Order: sequence, then C-alpha cells, then structure tokens
Amino acid sequence: MFAGLAFLILILCGMPIGFAIGLAGVVGLIDMGGMQFLAIGSSKIFNSLNIFPFLAMPFFILAGEVMNGIGITNRLVRLAQVLVGRFRGGLAHTNMLASVFFAGLTGSATADAAAFGRTLVPAMVKEGYKRDYACAVTAAGSIIGPTIPPSGLMVVYGSLMGVSIAGLFAAGVLPGLVICLVCMAVIVIGGNRENLPKAVRGASLKEVWTTFVGSLTALAMPVIILGGILGGVVTPTEAASIAVAYAVFIGFFVYRTLKLKAFFQMLVRTARITGVIFVIIAFAGILGWWMSFERIPQMIAESVLTLSDNRYAVIAIIIGLLLIVGMVMDITAILIILAPVLVPLTEQVGLEPIHAGIIFVLALNISLMTPPVGACLFVLSSVTGEKLERISLKLMPFLLAEVTILFIFAFWEDAALLLPRAFGFAN
Repeated sequence: MFAGLAFLILILCGMPIGFAIGLAGVVGLIDMGGMQFLAIGSSKIFNSLNIFPFLAMPFFILAGEVMNGIGITNRLVRLAQVLVGRFRGGLAHTNMLASVFFAGLTGSATADAAAFGRTLVPAMVKEGYKRDYACAVTAAGSIIGPTIPPSGLMVVYGSLMGVSIAGLFAAGVLPGLVICLVCMAVIVIGGNRENLPKAVRGASLKEVWTTFVGSLTALAMPVIILGGILGGVVTPTEAASIAVAYAVFIGFFVYRTLKLKAFFQMLVRTARITGVIFVIIAFAGILGWWMSFERIPQMIAESVLTLSDNRYAVIAIIIGLLLIVGMVMDITAILIILAPVLVPLTEQVGLEPIHAGIIFVLALNISLMTPPVGACLFVLSSVTGEKLERISLKLMPFLLAEVTILFIFAFWEDAALLLPRAFGFAN
C-alpha cells in the first residue's frame, strides 16, 4: 500500500520514472520487513537484468543508429516514393510505406518520428500539405516501427514473461502491415477534406528498378534479422549482433559515409538509450517482487473476474487499462509493472501467451501517439515546431483506425497467431 502511494507521489512530483519505481520498491521492502529487507534489493536489481535476451536491445538500437546515420533513410524514402508517389497525397502514402521499410532497421517509433519529422514533414509542407496533417501522418506511421520486428518492447516482454521473442516477432508482422494499409485508406478517404496535392507523374519501371537496386543494402537488414530468427538459424541476440556488424560494414566499406567520430557518437547515444531502459527494468525488479509478495496480481485478477469472466470483456478491460495508463506514463515502465499483474489474468481466460504479448505491444505502441505524454507527439512537435494539440486533432482518424485494428487482432486469435503458427511458435 505504502509503495504504491509513494510511487504516485514521486511521479506527480516529476521524478524520472526509473528512480520513482526504485524508491517505491524500497518503501515496499521496508514496509514488508523493516530495514533488514533492504539487503534483498541489490540481488533483485541484479536478477532483473541477468537475462540473456536483454543483450539484443543495445545491439538493435545500435544497428538502427548506424543505418539511420549512413543515409539509409533517404534511400528507403525514395523507394517508397517511386512505388506510391503516383497517387493523390503521394508523399503521405510515401511516409506510411517508408515507415514499414524503416521498421526493419530501428524498431523505434521515436526514431521514425524524428527521422521523418526532419525530412518528410518539411517536404510535405513544401508540396502543399498542412504541417499539422503532415505531422499526424508521420505520428500514425511511426508506431509501425516497434510493431514490425525488431521491436525492443517485444524483447522486454518476451524476456520478462518467458514468451518466445521469435514468436512475438512473427506475430508483429501482420498487424504492422495492416496498420500501414488502413492508414493509407484513411489518407485516401480524407483526401478531399484535407485538400491533398493531386497525383503527379508516376515513376517508370526503369526508375523503380534502379531505385530498388539502390535500396537492396537497406532492405537486406530485415531479411537478415527476420530470416535468421524465424528460420531458427540464430537467436534474437545473435541476429542483433549480426545486424550491427552488417550495418558497420555497409557504412565503412560500401557507402563510406560512416566516420569514426560519428560512430563513437552513435555508441554514446546507444548507451544512453539502453541505460534509461535498463534502469527502469532493474528497479522494477524490486517493485515487482513486492507486488508478488503482497499477491497484488492475484487480487487484481480476482477483482476483474468478479466483473466478468467473459474472454472478450476481460481483453477489452486490459486494453482499456493499457491505453489509459499509456496516456500518462512511459510504455516500457508500464510493460514491466503491469505485465506481471495482467498476464495471469489473460492465462485464466485462456489467452495464448504470444497472443497476449502482441495485444500488450500493440496497445502500448498506440499510446505513443496519444496525448498528453505521447512520446512521438512530443518528438514531432519539438522537431517541426508544430503545436501538440493541433497534431493531436489531425491524428484522431488515424488513432481511431489503429485502435480498431488493435481490437480486431485482440478478438481474432487466428489472425493474430497466423504467422507464429506457420513458423511453429504457437499451437
């Protein structure tokens, strides 16, 4: 009780989420058994991080940093443009398709939002798009990144809950592609209302082929990662390290745009991003142990089941909770705190572990673009100078479409598990 109250007070006071979790855990330990229980804290912190698949996270982050830094983004945007630029609102469609290509490199929504906020948004404004709409399209497409593998959130979930990371990767492909197609449909439907630019001359087959060949080095990255993992050749951690080696080789010896100074800065950024995530994970070990000791997951499960034991009602409650909490809190912290609490509930209603995992990941990814603290909204607002509330208003049709997709995959198990079953990761 005291730990939960301490956590809320610290968050309201503006303390960084990782330290708020850690101090709340300390309060919980003292409440359980006095000061002598603090000796347990260090072992819980160590055990929280002593999970081999976590090594994949810094490698995936570094691979994305390198591929983004050596000019891969521009090649992928150009490929998307020659494929869909011929339609009305071509740059908006390009933005969405480029997010699919970019997903296989970084697996980060904020990296996608930052990269396209600096490149595609100004290009869209120059061509006649309203800046708030251009930012909304970019935000809507940015969550494709952590949905289509590699996804850091999937690595965290799979490691913490003992679920196959490869299975989660397989489960993320179809929802990511569906999000892209549905958002492109939203762009088409809103074309007249938003007065999107008319279609321009389409690229010739020769231009398409030349651009495709020039993008092969970038497109090979997701093939290396996904092909190796789904084919059972390498683990996610091994695939991530191979991806880094490939990206560095391309940057130094093929494109020759990667310099040692820039590479060092990429290593520093990777360390900072990884450090923030690992601090949250480490301190969450203390809070999680306190919650288990107090039987909080079991009590929440029992409380929800007293409201309804209907499978679909329980799924809807879980999704609603994740979306609401995601509006005001960091998604990695939410996953670490709520997954151990809510997963037992999904097990009681017969949800397959990978299916439950993809519901968590989709819901939390969507919360990245919901106000008031949606990370992608803040990134785009800071990069482009557009007001956050204007972006949020233009984002509403895309947000509604993506929440609908979330519920479809949550309720339709066969669709959610189509690829995991095809590759033997689910029954």
